[in-house]
Amino acid sequence: MNISHTDEDPTEPDTQRLGHRLRAEVLEPLKQSFVGKDEIIDLLGLCLVARENLFMLGPPGTAKSALVQSLARRIDGRVFDYLLTRFTEPNEVFGPFDIRKLRDGELETNTSGMLPEADFVFLDELLNANSAILNSLLLVLNERVFRRGRETRALPTLMVVGASNHLPEDEALGALFDRFLVRVNCDNVPNEGLAEVLAAGWRMDGREPVHRASVTAEDLRGLQRLTSRVEFTGLRPQYVELVVKLRSAGITISDRRAVKLQRLIGASALLCGRLEANQTDLWVLRYIWDTEDEQELLASLVSQALESSTDEQRAMGHPRSQVADAPDPDQLEADLSQAASMLATGTAGDLSVLRDRLTLLTARCQWIVDAQQRTFLEDKANELWNSLDGQT
Repeated sequence: MNISHTDEDPTEPDTQRLGHRLRAEVLEPLKQSFVGKDEIIDLLGLCLVARENLFMLGPPGTAKSALVQSLARRIDGRVFDYLLTRFTEPNEVFGPFDIRKLRDGELETNTSGMLPEADFVFLDELLNANSAILNSLLLVLNERVFRRGRETRALPTLMVVGASNHLPEDEALGALFDRFLVRVNCDNVPNEGLAEVLAAGWRMDGREPVHRASVTAEDLRGLQRLTSRVEFTGLRPQYVELVVKLRSAGITISDRRAVKLQRLIGASALLCGRLEANQTDLWVLRYIWDTEDEQELLASLVSQALESSTDEQRAMGHPRSQVADAPDPDQLEADLSQAASMLATGTAGDLSVLRDRLTLLTARCQWIVDAQQRTFLEDKANELWNSLDGQT
């Protein structure tokens, strides 16, 4: 039974087969074509199942558009790809008014080949969006609805991917950025992987055929509907505890975002063939940063939450939940120096927040492999603790 073509309740075996097929027939082959993009491809799959939006931060020429185009081809999905500028007009994205109907006094948009008809949407230089299209984009991102005058229509959009080489600098664009629940860096592959990138690029230039998967866009819509059926009862206490810790560490998570993040957790479970979320699915919270400075802190806290998962849960977990990045000594030193500066200048604000942050940084120190670096950072953290205790 195909879960997307029946009115019956889908069963767990059906879910397991479809989640496995998406990973085996779409995501894994995509990883073979795009060197060094495994993390991004896993997140594309996650957002695809959750029907959430993905933001990629990185310079031009790092295969962002090509990834989305190739993903769409593998499931025979319609794609809309556009480079936004400050002067982009709504007609360029959503389509012009239908001239024939305009003569009859009707305002109806001709959306053929435009964003409202696409399964996949890729918006490059997203943060160039101007006020003329901003409100329409927000509706697309948040509600999957296109509205223009009296015209309103539901969209078939499976996923929207936005890209930029910088983060938002004003409030209006901050609201647009906030609609992208998942954020990931997309950089050039390190020099040691360049030869492999060149070989893969040469094959793609030769138009190596892309084998379409048996997973269709309609299958994916069925899988997206299943996210609301994932059982959360057993995981919710741990999820609440992690959100509270993240907030205490200075990571902004509104109630609205906390609710929406459950869809990502549910999508992780579905990709692993489960209808019940477990502790390993909390890995998705690594990618909810607002600034690049928050990335390592999130990785640390989420890794701590994953440590208490059972062997059975790990065996059934998403492969991305097994990734634990070692802390960067230079970044850790910079974070400690920033905390010391805030304390010295009196800009730390609530000292309890600084205390929570210092607790996390101190815990990260013990993960440094090099003994000399570890001792140096631990001494620096202890000095900061002494200064902090002197002010409380």
